[in-house]
Amino acid sequence: MNRKAGAVVLICLFAGVILVPGCINKQHVEQPVNNESSDAGKGDESVDIQVIKVFSSVFESNSTIPRKYTCNGENINPPLEFADIPEETESLVLIMDDPDSPMNPFTHWIVWNIEPVAKIEEDSIPGIEGMNNFRKIGYGGPCPSSGTHRYFFKVYALDRKLELKAGSGRKELESEMIGHIIAEGELMGKYGKT
Repeated sequence: MNRKAGAVVLICLFAGVILVPGCINKQHVEQPVNNESSDAGKGDESVDIQVIKVFSSVFESNSTIPRKYTCNGENINPPLEFADIPEETESLVLIMDDPDSPMNPFTHWIVWNIEPVAKIEEDSIPGIEGMNNFRKIGYGGPCPSSGTHRYFFKVYALDRKLELKAGSGRKELESEMIGHIIAEGELMGKYGKT
């Protein structure tokens, strides 16, 4: 073996000695640090969640939300109705959001501790309201800056009432819901500026 070939072999061996332990250490670092199960923080995935039917008398699923319920109209909540709420439901939660907003999702309305009733009236406060992304407490209707957006009215049946202050945000609400959702459903409507 000549001197050049010997130098190349030595360099390759030296690089291997340095890189292999680094790769092994990297694999070790990516392992979880604590001993929590892989289900930690996943909430209700192990529960058989039932389906609530959500509908409105003023628009059908996947159709246009009337102008009256938007920022271009009276900006009041539309009437909503529910079917198949489980008997063991202690309270309902309603989250209205727009996944097509640049803030994805833009939260328009959050309400909790709604009595497990079959209907929410138009222009009502059915429970405790939280802070929306308009930085206001209460309902903020569809108000896209451009184009047509989808708006989801998501309803959750919980096995308890929540201990949250009025004006709490969506993250706090969702955190309190973990492990207590027994049913859920949604209605989607659309709205675009004309």
